[in-house]
Amino acid sequence: MNDQAPVAYAPLWRTAWRRLRQRPFQYILLVLGIALGVAMIVAIDVSSNSAQRAFDLSAAAITGKSTHRLVSGPAGVDQQLYVDLRRHGYDFSAPVIEGYVLARGLGNRAMQFMGTDPFAESAFRSPLWSNQNIAELGGFLTRPNGVVLSRQVAQKYGLAVGDRIALQVKGAPTTVTLVGLLTPADEVSNQKLSDLIIADISTAQELFHMPGRLSHIDLIIKDEATATRIQQRLPAGVRMETSDTQRDTVKQMTDAFTVNLTALSLIALLVGIFLIYNTVTFNVVQRRPFFAILRCLGVTREQLFWLIMTESLVAGLIGTGLGLLIGIWLGEGLIGLVTQTINDFYFVINVRNVSVSAESLLKGLIIGIFAAMLATLPPAIEAMRTVPASTLRRSSLESKITKLMPWLWVAWFGLGSFGVLMLWLPGNNLVVAFVGLFSVLIALALIAPPLTRFVMLRLAPGLGRLLGPIGRMAPRNIVRSLSRTSIAIAALMMAVSLMVGVSISVGSFRQTLANWLEVTLKSDVYVSPPTLTSGRPSGNLPVDAVRNISKWPGVRDAVMARYSSVFAPDWGREVELMAVSGDISDGKRPYRWIDGNKDTLWPRFLAGKGVMLSEPMVSRQHLQMPPRPITLMTDSGPQTFPVLAVFSDYTSDQGVILMDRASYRAHWQDDDVTTMFLFLASGANSGALIDQLQAAFAGREDIVIQSTHSVREASMFIFDRSFTITIALQLVATVVAFIGVLSALMSLELDRAHELGVFRAIGMTTRQLWKLMFIETGLMGGMAGLMALPTGCILAWILVRIINVRSFGWTLQMHFESAHFLRALLVAVVAALAAGMYPAWRLGRMTIRTAIREE
Repeated sequence: MNDQAPVAYAPLWRTAWRRLRQRPFQYILLVLGIALGVAMIVAIDVSSNSAQRAFDLSAAAITGKSTHRLVSGPAGVDQQLYVDLRRHGYDFSAPVIEGYVLARGLGNRAMQFMGTDPFAESAFRSPLWSNQNIAELGGFLTRPNGVVLSRQVAQKYGLAVGDRIALQVKGAPTTVTLVGLLTPADEVSNQKLSDLIIADISTAQELFHMPGRLSHIDLIIKDEATATRIQQRLPAGVRMETSDTQRDTVKQMTDAFTVNLTALSLIALLVGIFLIYNTVTFNVVQRRPFFAILRCLGVTREQLFWLIMTESLVAGLIGTGLGLLIGIWLGEGLIGLVTQTINDFYFVINVRNVSVSAESLLKGLIIGIFAAMLATLPPAIEAMRTVPASTLRRSSLESKITKLMPWLWVAWFGLGSFGVLMLWLPGNNLVVAFVGLFSVLIALALIAPPLTRFVMLRLAPGLGRLLGPIGRMAPRNIVRSLSRTSIAIAALMMAVSLMVGVSISVGSFRQTLANWLEVTLKSDVYVSPPTLTSGRPSGNLPVDAVRNISKWPGVRDAVMARYSSVFAPDWGREVELMAVSGDISDGKRPYRWIDGNKDTLWPRFLAGKGVMLSEPMVSRQHLQMPPRPITLMTDSGPQTFPVLAVFSDYTSDQGVILMDRASYRAHWQDDDVTTMFLFLASGANSGALIDQLQAAFAGREDIVIQSTHSVREASMFIFDRSFTITIALQLVATVVAFIGVLSALMSLELDRAHELGVFRAIGMTTRQLWKLMFIETGLMGGMAGLMALPTGCILAWILVRIINVRSFGWTLQMHFESAHFLRALLVAVVAALAAGMYPAWRLGRMTIRTAIREE
């Protein structure tokens, strides 16, 4: 043999093509393993990007060409400021009323509502008006409650000019009149207008109950000097921010959510890598005698290496291409789940179009090909380095695996230590945490071969006594083919451990939330306005309803709450604030830290001595314990508030500030009430009281009265719905693992056809053959399931104690259920047994002559 005189590549490619035609099923499994892993990554990217794109278009419709905006507290900006800016020559300014409404006459969906001054719009949002003269829409300015819509939206719902549209604005029902139709100049403008209702500024002020106030004032500022002059004219409580601030804030809100979904999809890809490795390794092992002949005929090591790598590259390209198509299709299905979760926890959004970016496709392409090449590298190097004499011996690879056992323990310790180090590094970097998580998972997968060998060798004698020779053969066969069986076991173990880990973490979250709701919501009746989504109420209760309900017979105490957003200068962003007139937990709220005595906490709080922060707020702002006083922008300027306590809260991962309502009203001149928590007098019946209140307010759509028990049930329903995506990812990972086990068993069936044919020739029946196969697959599934239990617990601990805290700032109590472990074992064993049915059927049908014939 001469490595310096390689043979031509063309005959090698022909042998590879013949191999594909002879064994298509193995290559199909290889392609599927890559495709499903890539598909999940692309699907998550497509759904997340579509949601972000929808928000960007929605925000762009409001922002237009503005560079800055003037904003204030919950009550908005005094419109006199806009008048003053115009009087002093700042013509590039426009007043805006902005909010969300429930359009009952437009498919009962949430839509953006914008109030504008049409005479100030030309410099800001001209693309929306470019095909029409807004001044010609006389009714827009003169008709009471007149609005305009996109022509496409009006046609979709069969509306014409003059028709009336039912809306729900801040919880109150109202009716508007369609006075004009907008024809967008291009498709982008059409998408911007698809969820937008536009009215004159005075109409919007009336509908949103904002007389003399504006949501914000848009500005186009071309130089820093102009910005400085405007800032010098701003009254206390008004600030200037760039138009990109809102988009950046929204992106920060959903970053942790998206990163977590991407990480789960990468676990599915990791399982797929095991599948690729297993399939390629078998292809190499099965062709070792053929490779030996090629080497003897002059094929060099490098040619052999590139032959194997090229085969996987082709499979990787096909699998990645298929994965991209499947990912786009799955992404369309996931959009609804992602959108619903964002609506439940973050902000209102409607996704009308699927956004597939070149970046997402390129990411999927690179990851798919890289994964295929990475998984192929070890068997390709092994084939290249093996001398022809040992290549002809099938046992040589298994002997190498046996020699590798001690080094796998060393790799387990090294990689595991690295993962633990990454997890314990200080900070809130999610990428570092997930690197640690993946390192720990891979480390645990590395000990599958030695553990499998150890367990199977000790099971063989017992199974032999229990089931006879076949019971002894099954575990020994697994050990004899450890290079293939251990990888299949590791892949299935990874998928099932993902099921265990996610089930425990979700169950822990669910149980913690249920306990928290039970101890925190101690009121008997909950009163609120209708909501646009499943999240917090977006409107306010009518003044007359608040006055009458608080004095209703049988009501011992009515705790009033006001939800709003205020600006925190030290943190450079708006924060959620909840102003309450009392303790809705009736003294049972759990705390993480209290300044002073717990018995005096609420008297001090209600006396206006300070505020309380939720645990996620402390985590997100990286505050030290005890927290320093915080500064909030009030109507009279920045004010500093001492922090009295840090409390547990699971309503928002962005955090919330709790303030007594009297202090809030004093600083923001806001008397609105968002919700009421009613505590009943002794002997009063909540069901009877709810019936009385519902009868008293019958026919009114601006108030919802329900028991606190119903609120708890609704909260748990939202929680369960938000984890639907996680369940889908678990399912895909399990499917990939199933394919991996099927691939391994198919490989073993082909590799052992001669051996099993000899057994058949000396008297083994088809039934005994089936029995042998099912014992082997059952042992493989059981081994994977047993290894998955501790691995899943470790994964759950990392998700609950580290990933969750860094992502959302919540402290959860670990909660274990026996059902999680039993289900995992059952899935592992059933998946392995199901995967073994086809190979057993194939072997049962194979004639003895065909089986024992050497190629």
